[in-house]
Order: sequence, then structure tokens, then C-alpha cells
Amino acid sequence: MLFPALRRAVSSLFRPGIFWHLVWPTLFAMFFWSIVFFFAWVPVTDWLTTWLSSHFNLTPEGWFYITCFWLVRIAFLLLIVPLVWLTATLLVAAFGIPMMLEKVSAYDYGALQKRHGGSNLGSVWNAVRAGSQFFGLLVISLPLWLIPGMGLIIGIGLSAWLNLKAFGYDALMLHADREELAALPRRHRDSLFIIGTLSALLAYIPLLNLFAPALCGLTFVHYLLTALEAHRQEQNTFPVQP
Repeated sequence: MLFPALRRAVSSLFRPGIFWHLVWPTLFAMFFWSIVFFFAWVPVTDWLTTWLSSHFNLTPEGWFYITCFWLVRIAFLLLIVPLVWLTATLLVAAFGIPMMLEKVSAYDYGALQKRHGGSNLGSVWNAVRAGSQFFGLLVISLPLWLIPGMGLIIGIGLSAWLNLKAFGYDALMLHADREELAALPRRHRDSLFIIGTLSALLAYIPLLNLFAPALCGLTFVHYLLTALEAHRQEQNTFPVQP
């Protein structure tokens, strides 16, 4: 179901009335964090370099100081990607997907019964909770970002986890009942984590990163609604005996 869901997501992304509502969060996040990093770049990286050099008794002429100087700047630069992803994902999850879910479901899942196991308020709360956990994990992992390559690995892993937490609720909140809303994302966790990881990788590719959070959200919608259809067909085929 993974690749058909991705194909349907691409198709949905470019339908009238959907594209802009799902892309503006990424544009906003990029603009906001670019401004923050523009003003914070010099003071933050200089402070970190000075703190590390004094803590480890590094001299400015030494090789370790130069290495520390560049590692701090590279780590700080890599940090912008998960922060942009966090902001864009939360905006897509809290506002974009709930607004577009009616249109997407009308196009592709008109026969699927709506049981309203979730709500828009629940979507916002779920996004805030997932975002808080993501930010906490990001802060805890910061020392590891000075290890070459770890910043990229951690950023992708945390972004994939955030996708699973944020979009798993939104995709099903309109059609699933509460039991289905809790069970289906757990049942399909591995496939959803793959979708989240592939989408997180797109965040590091220029131009494609504009669509990555929206594409990820829509892929979750199509994957989980297809899974919900299959789940209900199984229930009808094999009814539960009292």
C-alpha cells in the first residue's frame, strides 16, 4: 500500500484548493527560521566555540580548536532543517490536513463511513504534544550533533518519529472511530515510519523540501484510509462472534 499511497498523495497535492493550503506552512517555517538563524548565527556559534574551547582548554592556534570551530558551525547549520520540519509539520498537522481532509476523502474515499473518532481540537492538541516531545528530544541530543554525521542521522530519525506522531491522528480523525484511531497507526507503524523517513530525507533536497511535509501528510492520509477500508472489509467478511 505504500507506493500507491504515495502516488495518490502526489495527485492530491496538485488538485485545486489543496496545494497552497499545504505548502504555505513550509514557506512560513523556512522564512521564520532563516531570519532567526541570520541574527543568531554569529553570537551563538561564537559563544559555543568559546565555551567548548575554555571547557577543554583549547588554544586558538591548535588543530582541535579549528576542528571545534567548524563542527559547531556545521552542527548549527544542520539544526535549521529539523526546526523547519518541526514548524511546518505542526502547521500542516494542526491546520492543513484537517482543512483538506474533507476534499481528499470526497475525491477518493466517498464510500468510507465517517465515524468521527477525532476532532480538530484533538488534532491541535496532538500536534502540540508531539512537537513538545520532539523539541525535548532534540535538545537532549544536541551534544551528539558535534559528532560528524550524527546531526543528519538524528535529524532524520526525529523528523520521521514526528511524522508518525503528528499525521497518524490527522489522517484518521474524520473516518475512524476511537478504537480504529488508536489501533491502525500502531498496526502499520513500520510502514508509516518508512513514509516518515523518506519524507524527512526530502527535507534536505532543495525545492523538494517545499512539498515534503505536505506530501508526507497526504501520504499518511491515503495509506491509513486505505488501511481503514481494508480493516472494515475484513470485519464484514469475518464478523466477530459474540
